[in-house]
Amino acid sequence: MGFGGCGKIIRVNLSEEKIEIENISEDVFEKYLSGSGLAAKILYEEFNPALEPLHPSSPLAMIAGLLTGTPVLCACKLSVCARSPQTGIWDEATVGGYFGAELKRTGYDGLIITGKSEKPVYIWITQDKIQIKSAEHLWGKDTFCTVEQLLRETDPRARVACIGQAGENLCGMASVMVDGWESRAAARGGMGAVMGSKNLKAVVVRGKRYPEVKNKKELISSIRKTLPFLKQTTQGLHDFGTAVGMASGVEPSGDLPIKNWLQGRWEKGAKKTTGETLVKRFLERHYGCFGCPIRCGKIVKLRIGDEERLMHGPEYESNAALGALCLNDNLEKISLANELCNRYGLDTISTGSVIAFVMEAFEKGIISNLDTEGLELKWGNTGAMIELIHKIAKREGIGDILADGTKKASEKIGKNSIEFAVHVKGLELPMHDPRAFVSMALTYATGNRGACHNESLAYTFEEGPPVEGVPYNHSLSPHDSQGKPELIVRLQNYMASLNALGLCKFLFCGKIGPPRIAEWTNLVTGWSLTDEELLKIGERLFNLKRMYNYKLGITRKDDFLPPRLLTWDRKEGGAKGNLPHLGKMLNEYYQLRGWSEEGVPIKEKLKELGLEKVK
Repeated sequence: MGFGGCGKIIRVNLSEEKIEIENISEDVFEKYLSGSGLAAKILYEEFNPALEPLHPSSPLAMIAGLLTGTPVLCACKLSVCARSPQTGIWDEATVGGYFGAELKRTGYDGLIITGKSEKPVYIWITQDKIQIKSAEHLWGKDTFCTVEQLLRETDPRARVACIGQAGENLCGMASVMVDGWESRAAARGGMGAVMGSKNLKAVVVRGKRYPEVKNKKELISSIRKTLPFLKQTTQGLHDFGTAVGMASGVEPSGDLPIKNWLQGRWEKGAKKTTGETLVKRFLERHYGCFGCPIRCGKIVKLRIGDEERLMHGPEYESNAALGALCLNDNLEKISLANELCNRYGLDTISTGSVIAFVMEAFEKGIISNLDTEGLELKWGNTGAMIELIHKIAKREGIGDILADGTKKASEKIGKNSIEFAVHVKGLELPMHDPRAFVSMALTYATGNRGACHNESLAYTFEEGPPVEGVPYNHSLSPHDSQGKPELIVRLQNYMASLNALGLCKFLFCGKIGPPRIAEWTNLVTGWSLTDEELLKIGERLFNLKRMYNYKLGITRKDDFLPPRLLTWDRKEGGAKGNLPHLGKMLNEYYQLRGWSEEGVPIKEKLKELGLEKVK
């Protein structure tokens, strides 16, 4: 195939140990792109609402983006998609690193995995062969050890996507990890548990082909012209990672969630844990994903006991979830907690959030030392936090209650704990407060996988100059709801297309808009997409995922924010006195989307998007 994609996916039935190759025509890619877009098409068409997420017949899709592995800047992403065991609805967990690009080099765009192996296995893929191999010797090992062993068994230059003990134990917050101790994660929604339910320990890939590019010379020329601008606009991300500016911008604005979203200020703690502090104290080197000039990743060296250890430095979301949210200002312990989550294969956002939730339950006397087996779950108790991570991954004691996330934990604990269980549709919120940027209130409420900042990244839009091709005629005041529905619709459409193309959304932080992305897509594929047509594809994908959720009963009643974020008026900080007017924004949002008052895409809208057969 000559359009960036390979035109082939692998079908693996683990119950029958059956492998088939399915050809995908170019017109399908033109309509859905690839990655989470192609996954949404396949999973919707094959979806049986009667099947629980961990049922052997429930499909798991692992599909690289259309441009992943090409020379396009930051074209590295792979989407892992299925019905989430944590939320029960659509889930797409996206990961960078090198796995997606290496998968494309084998000549395949992705895999659709069904069934359950009788014993633990891994899938070994090259351009010449696809094998299902025993992983019994790997079961029980963490993700770092698993990758090391599999590279010895297969090829030292292979790439591995695997689960740790959290996935094996079917923790609802379990992630799929790639690249070993450098740790990139398909984290959200429990895709690691879906792999674990199939007795699938890992997928290993090694290829030698490169995706074909129609107009490579012109593409390289365009990239070279864009590169200096991208580096300039993302210099802070390169220098200090995603936690840059935590003390100088994030915390003062009220965007940093503190003490389970209760506090408005945490000045001293933010200064101790910011990306600048991490780099100054512990940096060993910068690193990036495939095709990335930003290189936001940080490898740090910390002393753990008597041992000095290299590890992946915590990203902003991990830093804030395991830090400010739990009143933990110990950067070494935040980094250690982050590494444990990576080893076990746990989503750091959900893990930090459920720990903050249970700390508040402990403070309020809803649970006691008897429930925690002696753990003093007081705010900032780093020893207790570390012990809880072990218990969650192993489903031991109270960890078994917490392992499926905040929503299910609050249902089990009861006693009004639901009032401070912070989630949307069962997925814990990322570390951006919708009381600081009300656009994020609408983003979280309407996100197809639940609370997800990556479905709009609206806070970054409001923080800086406009992005090319994303016109916006209203005030950029973060506390003003006027015009925000229009902004969110456009940004959600753009992010859906970026995801399906396999592009890192930090391109958006670098102010790279739809016109440039459409240009690069056309140079790779030979198509003639306009930027508006690219956004229309994103709109199609967003609506298709909404219809997947509608089959599971998702409507307006589920497009909510937790009580704390709608009613708790913080008395200090940059967002004091501000609460989002979600109901008002939802009405306008549904009208702009072409949805009914109940939040369901109407027939005319589906027909306009070429989704007539979607019901």
